[in-house]
Amino acid sequence: MIADGVAPYASPLFLSRRAHPTLLAAWGGVLAYTFQLYFDFSGYSDMAIGLSRVFGVQLPLNFDSPYKALNIIEFWRRWHMTLSRFLRDYLYISLGGNRKGPARTLREPDGHHAARRAVARRRLDLRARGAVCTACISSPTTAGWRCAQRLGQDPERTTTGGRVFARAVTFVAIVVAWVFFRATSLDDALAILRGMVGLNGVSIPATLATYLAPSIKAALDHWGVAFPLGGGSRLVFQYSWIVALLPLVMLAPNTQEILGRFQPALNFHDGRRSVRLSWQPTPGWAAFVATLTACGLLSLTRVSEFLYYQF
Repeated sequence: MIADGVAPYASPLFLSRRAHPTLLAAWGGVLAYTFQLYFDFSGYSDMAIGLSRVFGVQLPLNFDSPYKALNIIEFWRRWHMTLSRFLRDYLYISLGGNRKGPARTLREPDGHHAARRAVARRRLDLRARGAVCTACISSPTTAGWRCAQRLGQDPERTTTGGRVFARAVTFVAIVVAWVFFRATSLDDALAILRGMVGLNGVSIPATLATYLAPSIKAALDHWGVAFPLGGGSRLVFQYSWIVALLPLVMLAPNTQEILGRFQPALNFHDGRRSVRLSWQPTPGWAAFVATLTACGLLSLTRVSEFLYYQF
């Protein structure tokens, strides 16, 4: 329901060939796709786990609020977790892992995210060397990183500001990576990235500009901001979706945490359940789930885009 609702605000950006999107259009389309992909994959994973439980089979957790990650390594531990474990156990370790040196470790993975993973891993390894532990200094690996974390030497995990900053930087890196993943060509991806940094200019629909103070509108006009006709309502709805979904993925508990006391997945720890929003067999929860079910059934009348042909 959510993924299909935000999809119309993502697809036009990537389907338009040789387009030069401006700042707001580029960010709006890319963020819409970011949330479309998130909720589509999250829904698929929940459906697989739930339908398996109907037949008495308990599957491992596969999607664990990945946009809450503090770095790319943690992101891949939360996103498509079963595939990540498969690649780790049957490909990465089989090829020697990081025992072949940093060059081999950087060369084995494939793609944009893999490169960011390698950089993040190296950054964490170097930081771990600062821990007062001879084992960490002599072997700056994942074990060293965990030791440094326990000793409180990582500002990303010990201060609120550090965690917020790390999560924001990681999220932006993921958003940029999705551009290359979704775009139909490298030229289109680069055009979108130019729009995201403002190289294609900035435009605000004229209907929205009428709500600005004259002095602000004059300043924007002086800075080269364009005010084209049309597109005002679409831009409002697009960013309304983004504003509504951003706190949902960053702050709200996920399905497994809401259902934590029922052990929803094999590798889910009961201590992470959401106490305030824990599911209960009550009339209130029944009405809420029934409403979501009705909305989901009604949304089946729309054409749903299949996102994974490029995966």
